[in-house]
Amino acid sequence: MIKDIQKHLGDKAADLLDFKRPKIPKDRLHLPGPDFVDRIFAPSDRSNRVLANLQRLFSGGRLAHTGYLSILPVDQGIEHSAGASFAKNPDYFDAENIVKLAVEGGCNAVASTFGVLGMCARKYAHRIPFIVKINHNELLTYPNKFDQIMFGTVREAAEMGAAAVGATIYFGSAESGRQIVEVAQAFAAAHELGLATVLWCYLRNGAFKKEHDYHVAADLTGQANHLGVTIQADIIKQKLPETNHGFEALNLGTSAYGKFDKRIYTELCSDHPIDLCRYQVANCYMGRAGLINSGGASGKNDMAEAVATAVINKRAGGTGLISGRKAFQRPMKEGVALLNAIQDVYLCPEVTVA
Repeated sequence: MIKDIQKHLGDKAADLLDFKRPKIPKDRLHLPGPDFVDRIFAPSDRSNRVLANLQRLFSGGRLAHTGYLSILPVDQGIEHSAGASFAKNPDYFDAENIVKLAVEGGCNAVASTFGVLGMCARKYAHRIPFIVKINHNELLTYPNKFDQIMFGTVREAAEMGAAAVGATIYFGSAESGRQIVEVAQAFAAAHELGLATVLWCYLRNGAFKKEHDYHVAADLTGQANHLGVTIQADIIKQKLPETNHGFEALNLGTSAYGKFDKRIYTELCSDHPIDLCRYQVANCYMGRAGLINSGGASGKNDMAEAVATAVINKRAGGTGLISGRKAFQRPMKEGVALLNAIQDVYLCPEVTVA
């Protein structure tokens, strides 16, 4: 297993697998393990029904009872438009094939829309945990706008047999204040009905793109994570960080934005990708809320990129990967192989937490 991982990593293997000097030591973290729900959530204010559904998420697929998660998310038919998302493989216009891919791929859960999961609920809700995405940004309004709006209710998700609800907040956007209130209220309702909560913690603001794209800066995404766990997201979905110093860049000249301490960049984080990701974990209450990183867009080197992301997430102290386009924008057999390669990273004892 480790040889396959090294092969996929190529010339990145030594840098990612041998990294041993994180700024935040692992003994400060609450790491994934078979007892994660008992150890972390049992002492919390989550009800027994929420604990049961969290345990459902951690008890399925190839990563069952490891404390790690492999989730297939397919909401791109709305978020990126169906034609653009499924042209590479039209089979996924069919809702059932989305759920089939998650089952065949050994995933812990499948995350998708009310429509996709509702169409298959009686056949699959008892076989694989559903995460119903309750809000979306749609691209049919002209001109395009970027705002997450509700597409259904938490009660509908509960009646469908879902284990959890998911939602997105565009932190940093003009609409973020309303979205925070809406999602916080929805997550409170979800916990009342016994559902777990997963938050897509994304940044969106044109001002965040300068000499670097600070939408994927560790310091800004870390703060988004911290806001996410504040509204009681049980699991945080975040893009893998690619840079840092976002707060510094947005505070140059006469501009003033947020608050930061330069020790973020010297004592809490280095420029190594595992350290950047660990700072995201730290902002999830040091791992008490699991961090799952997203797989990103599909391209020429999907397998290598997916395995590298999984290695970074695991070695940083994260909880898993949520990979969609890389898996479903190809024949199902290849998608299953990609999902299994991701899972192998979390099953491989030689890939350790740094």
